[in-house]
Amino acid sequence: MIPLVDWIVLSTILLAIGIYGLVAKGNALRLFFAIEIIVNAANLNLVAFSHYLATPNAIGQTFALFSIAIAAAEAAVGLAIVVVAFRLNKNVDVFRLRKLKH
Repeated sequence: MIPLVDWIVLSTILLAIGIYGLVAKGNALRLFFAIEIIVNAANLNLVAFSHYLATPNAIGQTFALFSIAIAAAEAAVGLAIVVVAFRLNKNVDVFRLRKLKH
């Protein structure tokens, strides 16, 4: 069985990759991917800690499932906003999308 520390290290690596994606990139789609990586790091922690409890139960898996559903809804709304911004400005660079009022 894989120890809990390995799952925490993997989750920390995913979190660091997601934070780097948020800080370094200006493309809106890459920002959404970075947010999804951060959410997946949190889901990995939920499932790992739920599995390694003294009395294993499905609470962590349940929270992870709801988190996945909420992240899917967030991605759908975010993608719709990106599509509208691209149609208006022909660009999805968030540093150049300062004027979303038309």
